[in-house]
Amino acid sequence: MPTKKAEKPKEAASKAGKSGKANALQQPLKPSEELSAVVGAEPLPRGEVVSKVWDYIKSNNLQNPEDRREILADDKLCKVFGKDKVTMFEMNKHLAQHLK
Repeated sequence: MPTKKAEKPKEAASKAGKSGKANALQQPLKPSEELSAVVGAEPLPRGEVVSKVWDYIKSNNLQNPEDRREILADDKLCKVFGKDKVTMFEMNKHLAQHLK
């Protein structure tokens, strides 16, 4: 008689995620006044905030044409980032400081 195999860790984790509770990345967070000028004032999950910031960057042509990984901040983003240029890898660190 075949024995039942133990559940794989990935399967267990995915089942736990379907319990209806939002994980840390899905929790709606309120953006600061500076960030709300870019993404709106409504609470949003981190993923949506990042997505809206990227939409803003692309629609305003704020990527450095010579190095697309670099973001050239306009006045609104300069208030969020605290400097004129950031890399796409630094961006999330700066966004996290503006979410509660």
